[in-house]
Amino acid sequence: MHVEFRRTGERRYGVTVRREPLPPVEIGSIGYDPSMPHDLAHLIVESELGLAHGIFGFIAEGGDSGGSPHLAPGEDRRAAARRRSKASRRDEKLMRKGARSDGDASERAAYVCGYEWLRRSKDPERRKRAAAMADGVRITLENMDARERSAYTEEALARVCARMDELSARWARLGVGDSLVVEWAVRRRPSRR
Repeated sequence: MHVEFRRTGERRYGVTVRREPLPPVEIGSIGYDPSMPHDLAHLIVESELGLAHGIFGFIAEGGDSGGSPHLAPGEDRRAAARRRSKASRRDEKLMRKGARSDGDASERAAYVCGYEWLRRSKDPERRKRAAAMADGVRITLENMDARERSAYTEEALARVCARMDELSARWARLGVGDSLVVEWAVRRRPSRR
């Protein structure tokens, strides 16, 4: 599965997910951050922390997540309605099987790892943003169960931060209309005994 992050304006982006044999899924962007798209942060933490049942894992398994409401090129309205109905049934089936069970963990991971990435930055403005988040991150970590909290090892955080550095730098070089394509792959979680 390949995920395209497209700069659609100075403070906007779009996301298109391509997976075979299913049609592409367009995801509406959430918020704006000058460093990287919020959805890109989710892709990174889900991939690096082994959250296979988050946003992108759900889509990789065939979930539609409410994406692509518009007509595909050459598609008539009835075909589009059937496609959306079929996608909705597939989403419900995947949800019953736990395909989004890491969704909340993904939100927390994007917040905690985003903070850690900003905190480790050489840029004083980013470190200032991290300082403003510190209390929220402390509370978030305190409210996690021990298993979830154990994922935030120094090795995992260093890996996430390095990936955020790499993809943020690539994102920063894009002009309006340009895009960045990232392949989706999930790192296996280490087994806990």
